Amino acid sequence: MFTKNLTLMIATLLLSGSVMAITPPDTSYWHRTTEAGLTFSQSSMTNWAAGGSNSVAVSTYLNVLMNYKKENVNWDNSLELGYGMLKTEGLGLRKNDDKINLSSKYGYRAAENWNYSALLSFKSQFANGYAYDVNDSVAISRFLAPAYILLGVGMDYKPNDMLSIFMSPLSARVTLVTDQDLANAGAYGVDKAVYDANGDMITKGSNSRLEVGASFKMLYKKEIIKNVSFQSTLQLFTDYIKDPQNVDMDWEVIMLFKVNQFIQANLNTHILYDHDINITTKDGSIGPRTQFKEVFGLGFVVKF
Repeated sequence: MFTKNLTLMIATLLLSGSVMAITPPDTSYWHRTTEAGLTFSQSSMTNWAAGGSNSVAVSTYLNVLMNYKKENVNWDNSLELGYGMLKTEGLGLRKNDDKINLSSKYGYRAAENWNYSALLSFKSQFANGYAYDVNDSVAISRFLAPAYILLGVGMDYKPNDMLSIFMSPLSARVTLVTDQDLANAGAYGVDKAVYDANGDMITKGSNSRLEVGASFKMLYKKEIIKNVSFQSTLQLFTDYIKDPQNVDMDWEVIMLFKVNQFIQANLNTHILYDHDINITTKDGSIGPRTQFKEVFGLGFVVKF
């Protein structure tokens, strides 16, 4: 009798496992969007009286959104990768775009349009960067130098899929500078190396820096008119301990102009300010500066 019951139980378990194995997982609560693009611009001049240089620029990007929504739970994930090169006559090949952005925000409904939320984000770049106007032989950035990791908890106001405002009174931001030469120089706000009177290094530069403060992130996206989309992402951070009056800002605006299913034009502006990043200008002065970048491109886009 025992053997019969054991055999029946094993058969039931095997059958249940088989049913579970062939039953696909429920993905109805997930919404995924993947977009890959290749954009380019080119100029050619011959006997052009006003002057100028021949140039060609190519950039590629990959954007992935993975959002989960079920009952009281919202979980938004995004990955943005981009890289571009510019070749100008007489100046050679230079990087003009490079980014790695990863963001994950988990929220649990607290009230209508409000969620208790936690945000984790990571930012860095792929390749070496140079200040071409000052010195094009010494790298001022590398992979994971710098890299920024932000973790914050707070409230997220999300009335619809177009707008999200995340406010965190308690956030921790870690700045990584894994390149020791840059760390020794105190780049991106880490503690620089200490030397004795003879110039011999006593203590290496720190490879990381921790800040505790408040953060703010606003994301707004909308199709203004047919085939014209607008997206704005604003991020703010202030350190409670060191110079809380200095607010770091990261503001990116993207305009997308859809020509057809596969061709799209885009205009991207990006403003950065970080009081701990010193910029060297042509006249040799060093200090924090407002950074600005503008890119316009036309290219091929695939969504899947």
